[in-house]
Parts: sequence; structure tokens; C-alpha cells
Amino acid sequence: MIDSHAHLNDPAFRGDLAEVLARASDSGVQAMINVGYDLESSRHAVELADQYSHLWAVVGLHPHDAKLWTEELGDALQELVKHPKVLALGEVGLDYHYDNSPRDKQRSAFRAQLNLARQLNLPAVIHSREATRDTLEIVGEYPEVSCLLHCYSGSLETATIYEEMGHFFSFGGPITFQNAHKLRDVVIGIPLERILLETDCPYLTPHPHRGKRNEPAYLSLIAKKLAEIHGCTLEDVIMQTVANTRQFFRLGNKEDL
Repeated sequence: MIDSHAHLNDPAFRGDLAEVLARASDSGVQAMINVGYDLESSRHAVELADQYSHLWAVVGLHPHDAKLWTEELGDALQELVKHPKVLALGEVGLDYHYDNSPRDKQRSAFRAQLNLARQLNLPAVIHSREATRDTLEIVGEYPEVSCLLHCYSGSLETATIYEEMGHFFSFGGPITFQNAHKLRDVVIGIPLERILLETDCPYLTPHPHRGKRNEPAYLSLIAKKLAEIHGCTLEDVIMQTVANTRQFFRLGNKEDL
């Protein structure tokens, strides 16, 4: 399995990262993609990718911190992208639930980073919460940029539009939550050929470990639930989601992933 969206660059893992990585390996997770949410975490993701052959990095500014966007920050991200293990821009997007940054600043930073992804011919990892219309509109302005709708929580109707545009979706712990019937109805309507697995650790811990810190070793719980939802075998889910992850992040047949 590949964890397509982790935050091992988060301070929550500062004290026991080696043990976390060992448990991930023991559970069948062969690679993890660490996603940045500001400049510091993006740099740390790159440092971890340098340190461990089975870790990769995505760099970007989360909508929570969109008010911090400057041209200089964009230049710094462009410098990080030169590293051979940086795979995409992210996580970028809109979050109208918390509104930690003004919405106009979020839209501006989102567009700036998608523009950067277009210039650099990179895919983008998208965060969207309670901002369906604006996210869809802005993503549609950049048809050249392949997007991954991380921890997708929108409707099946919206997912169908994204699918027609050629984009991908990733799902994590929430599909295992006991009250997530609506989300599972959406998941079953999305072709397995468009789905990636993620943990979003240390957040969104899957059942039955809710309330504890999430980690990549729990990815198997998400894979099993996805197999149950789609009515296929666990082996089918693993094989297809690994292929999808390689396709989206343009990894080809790299031996260390």
C-alpha cells in the first residue's frame, strides 16, 4: 500500500518517528507521501524524503495560512520543487469552515499555487471544505493541472464533474466512521480507478482507533473498508490504488515506491 497523504512532518511524530515508520512497514505500507501545509512543514517534508528512501514530499501553503502568501513564499516553494522527490504542489485549496484566512486571500493563494503547478508541470493536492462551488470553479480555470481531491467529502454529482475533468480522489479514516453512510454512498459511486488511499495522519484516525493519533500503519483499515464498499477483494484495492498513486504522482516504476 501507499499512503498518498500523510503529515509525518507534523510535531506529533517528533518523538517516535522511527517506531511509526517501522509499524507502517510491518502493516504493508511500502511508501508514504508527506504533504506540506506551510513553508516550514514543506521544508521538513523534503528533509524527511532525503532521510528515508520510502518517503516522498508535496510542498505548498494550506488555505488556513493563505493570508501569509507572498511572491517570496512562491519563490521558496519553486526552489523546493527542484528536489527530485517533490511530487506535487499541496495541500492547497479553500476552507470556508474555519475561515482562518479571509476568503479572498484563500482564493488568491489557491490560484497562485495552481498557476505555479501549471508552470512547473506538476499535479496539485487539493483541500476543500465547505467551498464546493469556488473550488470547482478555480480548479476548472487550470485544466492542464491534474488534481487530487484529498479526503473528498463532497457530493457524488460534484465528484462526477471532477471525474469528467480527469481528476482523482483520496479517502481516509472517515469512510470507516460508523455514521458515515452518506460518504460511503459517494465512495461507491466513484470508480476504483480514480481512488487513492490516505491517512491524513495524525488526523482523522479510522475506526476503531478514533480518539488516538493516526499513523500510516492504520492504512490497512481504510483499504479493507474500501474493499467492502466496492465489493471487491483487498488485493484488488491495493493493486488498483497503488497503480492510481503512481499514475497521479507520475512515479512510473520507481523501485523505492
